[in-house]
Amino acid sequence: MTLSLIDDFLSIVRENRPLLDVRAPVEFMQGAFPHAKNIAILDDAQRRLVGICYKNEGNEAAVKLGTKLVNEKVKAQRIGEWSAFIEQNPDAYIYCFRGGQRSGIAQTWLAQAGITIPRLKGGYKAFRRFLTLNAEDITANAKTIIIGGRTGSGKTLLLHKIENAIDLEGLAKHRGSSFGKMISPQPVQIDFENALYYKLLQHHMSGYKNLVIEHESHNIGRLYIPKPIFENFNKGSLVILHTPLCERVEITYEEYVISAMQEYIAAFAEEGRELWFADINAGVDRIQKRLGSERYLSIKALLAQSFESKDDAGHKEWIEILLKEYYDPMYDYQLKKSPLPILFEGNAEEVLDFLKEKK
Repeated sequence: MTLSLIDDFLSIVRENRPLLDVRAPVEFMQGAFPHAKNIAILDDAQRRLVGICYKNEGNEAAVKLGTKLVNEKVKAQRIGEWSAFIEQNPDAYIYCFRGGQRSGIAQTWLAQAGITIPRLKGGYKAFRRFLTLNAEDITANAKTIIIGGRTGSGKTLLLHKIENAIDLEGLAKHRGSSFGKMISPQPVQIDFENALYYKLLQHHMSGYKNLVIEHESHNIGRLYIPKPIFENFNKGSLVILHTPLCERVEITYEEYVISAMQEYIAAFAEEGRELWFADINAGVDRIQKRLGSERYLSIKALLAQSFESKDDAGHKEWIEILLKEYYDPMYDYQLKKSPLPILFEGNAEEVLDFLKEKK
């Protein structure tokens, strides 16, 4: 019986190939690859018992215990679940942590049932190393263009109009500010990194001259851009988007009030309005010290009054105060300190035309 081993990791990324992950659920939750489905050969409790046995009695005893824990009934169930996944994803590959015993056993059982599936050589560990090293190399050599601009300028809206861009906030599921929390939770750190690495490799394979990203800090919510990648990004050049304050107020209002509240209501029905209000309030509370007492209380009062009366103008008033008196001075100060060279400045149309020429 010939069981195929695959180490063409680049093709997995290029093709967004589905993957069958047979590690324990706890391992999968700590980090997995895009398009991977977890159908474990050992559950968390079984994995723990086998691990203890391996540590105390060695590999042979651990394999015997694993075979005992996964009896014929459990084995048949596992094979059935794997087979259903492979039927829906006939081009899938299988892996475990190191590509050894667990995925090897699963591959063998499937072959005995007449189902073939290639196995990742070196498993999760080897593929993860491949992604990390290649992403670091790509960003070290890429010409990175960073879209900067004051808060509410519409940088993300512009980013989505550019083919050769990567939306870091979209991958992190966070808007990157004190008010950036989204309804869907942020992924775990390793899932974010793996998704970013996929995007970087796919961007590289597309043959673009430049990589376009939005100006971000090291952290996006509770996640962080891996240090080597972040340092490479910050060897790039800035393109500054200039947007009038009145437009920035409208953009911010549309994103953080109208669209965000609609998302909350869609997810939580009428309770969604209250949950949105609680999250916005929490955002204001997080920057209380930096706002100063008087400004903080003024914004809180305007926010509460606008929420109760459903007053659009009131919402725009506290947004304008935040932009003009808090975010703008902070951004201007950071821009003065930034070592990044400014490549171009302009309005949305001018910046978009410039970036399309640079694609």
